[in-house]
Amino acid sequence: MDIVKTTEALSETGSHQAQKERFRRVLPGTLLALAAAGISFGVGQLVPVLSPVILAIILGIVLTNTVRLPASLDPGIQFASKKLLRAGIVLLGLRLVLSDIVDLGLPLILVVICVVVGGIFGTILLGKLLRVPPRLTLLVACGFSICGAAAVAGAAGVTDPNDEHEKDTVTAVALVVIFGTLMIPLMPFLTGLMGMDSETAGMWAGGSTHEIAQVVAIGEILGGSALTVAVIVKLARVLLLAPVVAVLSLRQRWTYRANGAVGGKMKLPPIVPLFIIGFLAMVVLRSFVDLPGAVLSIGNGLQTALLAAAMFGLGCGVKIRELLGVGLRPFALAALATILVGTIAYTGIMLIG
Repeated sequence: MDIVKTTEALSETGSHQAQKERFRRVLPGTLLALAAAGISFGVGQLVPVLSPVILAIILGIVLTNTVRLPASLDPGIQFASKKLLRAGIVLLGLRLVLSDIVDLGLPLILVVICVVVGGIFGTILLGKLLRVPPRLTLLVACGFSICGAAAVAGAAGVTDPNDEHEKDTVTAVALVVIFGTLMIPLMPFLTGLMGMDSETAGMWAGGSTHEIAQVVAIGEILGGSALTVAVIVKLARVLLLAPVVAVLSLRQRWTYRANGAVGGKMKLPPIVPLFIIGFLAMVVLRSFVDLPGAVLSIGNGLQTALLAAAMFGLGCGVKIRELLGVGLRPFALAALATILVGTIAYTGIMLIG
């Protein structure tokens, strides 16, 4: 009995030491990511049109391509780009109120579904025609059709649970940043050229643009009711992240089993990842519980901070030379995917208008 107790005590001590060692390894890089998020948030407060999330990605890209970061920062940066990102996606659910999405009406909800489904399958087809690698094509399809970098990382979490193709994730995130940022001046120009009223322009912006932050920037430029409707339409697209990730997870599990790849170091992704369950729980909480304004404010601020820290981590993985080395085809795919999603959204909105 004493031997058993001694063994258990030694096991607990070893586990505790291992946890302390992991904490020590991830702390420096995580603190750097959080500091970058703080800087981005501060700049965003001074210049509201600049999103902290986008600024954090750019800061990570600039830093990693101008300064040789110590290897000791890598574990924490990786922790931020994965774990903090998932925590941020969970809190993203607090922005969604199901009644707001229902109030869009069935026709516009069907347009949103067509944007996501048509965007994903259309981009996959374009990727095949352009001979872009399938994994990268899928990540671009999800990022451009649903909610930008968060969707890229969410899809990568289930299609590449062993992090064997991280370069594809980094490339897809970089493409989201580049082409989504180009949408900020382009959408107001196009909606003005077409003489759209602010509400219709907001619908198109929310249905076409990649990141929520980019949608907000466009909505503020458009003015009027554009910002409100653009964000709600965009959040309707965000809500579809959950079923898309679940389908991808089931597909990946089937692929592993069909190839006999289960076992050893290979791990199956969960049918519904925990962070997606958390995201849906936050949506339900926000939709059916009258949360105090202070709680929502803290939740939104924390969500922005976590996503900014995560985007900084992903930005640190974007090496300009490597990105240029992927060739023109991924850039062509990103451009065509942007046009495809925008065209589906525009056509749908015009048909129901």
